[in-house]
Amino acid sequence: MFNPRVVLNKLKWCEGFVFDDVEIWYVHRGAIGDKMTISGCDIVDLQRSFMKTVSAMVPYHRVFKIVYQGDVVFERNPKK
Repeated sequence: MFNPRVVLNKLKWCEGFVFDDVEIWYVHRGAIGDKMTISGCDIVDLQRSFMKTVSAMVPYHRVFKIVYQGDVVFERNPKK
């Protein structure tokens, strides 16, 4: 099974993908329903154990769904 980091790196670096078309869903305590969504254009850098966004650092273990151009390319049950 692939992890979110592998999927995001493929979407960012492999030819033929548009990273701005990525939608990342993750657990975010305090948000409505404890869930948040960001776009690929909000990601500044993909680090080893987290992704750096324009406003925060999100650990990959919090990512529960990745959507690319409307298709779910990664999904697991969100942890609470």
